[in-house]
Amino acid sequence: MQITEIDDFVSGLDGVLALRPTEGSDFPEISWGDIFYYYAPDGVVPRGQPFATIVTKNYPDDTASGLDRPGAFRVNVAVGTDTFAEYADNPIADNTFAPHPQYARAHWLSITNPGTDNAEVLREMLREAHGRNKSRAERHSGH
Repeated sequence: MQITEIDDFVSGLDGVLALRPTEGSDFPEISWGDIFYYYAPDGVVPRGQPFATIVTKNYPDDTASGLDRPGAFRVNVAVGTDTFAEYADNPIADNTFAPHPQYARAHWLSITNPGTDNAEVLREMLREAHGRNKSRAERHSGH
């Protein structure tokens, strides 16, 4: 799968705001080129964590996925307890769902360089994360 394919899918979900920090923006330089997805039908970045991200480089203290390779990227998804448990013992490797190297305690899964054979599972995880984030936002807003 390509970043654009994943981005198009997630951005097409109901009420999604995709934050795409770019060079020269007010966002930290380390985030330039990455994508952060929120449920925000009003178009305003909400407080709290996104429900999914695409990162294109190593972050400080987060080098396990080897994103310093040309073309490497990682999709990170905040899933529920049951989904997380299915992949909790997997090692970090290309095209393998595994606990996020930094946010596993919060039930984040990641997949580096996802292949087409994992496309539908990834889309399902993204739908799940979106639904969970949407439900949480609606509870907090009183809807």
